[in-house]
Parts: sequence; structure tokens; C-alpha cells
Amino acid sequence: MNDFLIGLDLGQMSDYTALTVIERFHEENPTLYHLRHLERFQLGTPYPDQVARVKSLVEQPPLRGCSTLIVDQTGVGKPVVDMLSNTGLPVSIISVLIHGGDAVSEEANQYRVPKRDLVGALQVLLQSKRLRVAEGLKDAPILVQELLNFKVKISLGGHDSYDAWREGVHDDLVLSAAMACWYGERKPRCRFDFLTSNSRERREHARAMDIFCGYSGSMSQMMRGY
Repeated sequence: MNDFLIGLDLGQMSDYTALTVIERFHEENPTLYHLRHLERFQLGTPYPDQVARVKSLVEQPPLRGCSTLIVDQTGVGKPVVDMLSNTGLPVSIISVLIHGGDAVSEEANQYRVPKRDLVGALQVLLQSKRLRVAEGLKDAPILVQELLNFKVKISLGGHDSYDAWREGVHDDLVLSAAMACWYGERKPRCRFDFLTSNSRERREHARAMDIFCGYSGSMSQMMRGY
């Protein structure tokens, strides 16, 4: 059964917080990803309000019980990750510390990941057409523009620093999507107990996906043979 990867890039005073929902199709070979939802929080939104918004999103079907939340813990992220963990969300929570080095390290559910790895995972999936963007997402052009704005500078010490072409350009949507894609490729399969092999439950899940994405029945039609 498909699952969902939710990337959450936490902003500060002058940066947006961005949230991305990506559906992962395990039954395809290679695995396919569909970007279903993009959301930017208004600048200055208090973190408790952001946590409440995430909670309201993941508690609705089809995300409830079959999602992994990947959160940027860099900077102000640690207290917000603690708030999310203490809210009792029906998701697995993974925290990511972004750095400019070249090695990935893992401890429990926390990863230290080079920014080049995150952005590279997103670019590879887009270029290979394994990541598809749902039509009608109003922030999709912003995501594309953020990708185009990226450039990499290799420092004398061998570290990367990712900058935008113009000062002040944001990268929040890119990073929220990139974290979800990177984790999806690193952890190719997640197990959830929210569904059985019962075909009725699978069709109900598909109908919930239609409603969440604003579809008119395409997903549930696809599931009729299961």
C-alpha cells in the first residue's frame, strides 16, 4: 500500500515555514512519488499555530496512520520537534539537521544530512520523472523557481554552500520537498498497521485520497481491481 512523506521546513522571522505532502507508490518499480500538497505558512506564524496546523492535516484521512513527518531541526527546529512529538501525532517523526559537509550520520530518528544530498535527491527524481507534481498546486511555480535559483559553491575546505542567485530568495519549498524525497529514497519501505488487505478498506483509502487531493474519482477508480 502507498504511504505519505511529509516534509516540514521550519522558518524563522524572515523565512517561511513550508510543508510538502508526497505520496509514495511502493508497487511501482522503481518507486514513484506524487507531490500532492504544498503549503507556505504566513511569515510570523507562531510555532504553536504551526504545530496545530500540522496536527489538523495529519489527523485526516488518508494521511492518518500512514505518514512519516520529516522535520528540519536546524536552527530553531529542536523545540518545535519536541512540540510535535508531545502532541501525539499519528505519524512517525524524523528530524533532520542540515549541514554543508559531505557525510550522512544517523542516531535513532535523527539524521545529519548534507544539503547537497537533499537537493540532489529532489533533482534526480524530477529529472528521471519519478516525481510528479499534481496539477493545480498554486505554489508549484514557486517550487520550480526555487530549484532554478540554486547554485552550489564548493569551498576551499571541500564544503558546499547553497546560495540563491539573488539575495533574499527563499528555499523553503525546495527543502521541504527535498527532505521528503531524500528520506523516501533512503528508507524504501515503511510499515503501517492502519490497513489490512481488505479490498473495501483499500477503496475507502483511495476515496479519501481523492478528497484530500481534490480529485474526482481517479484514485478510487485505480483501486477497483484490488
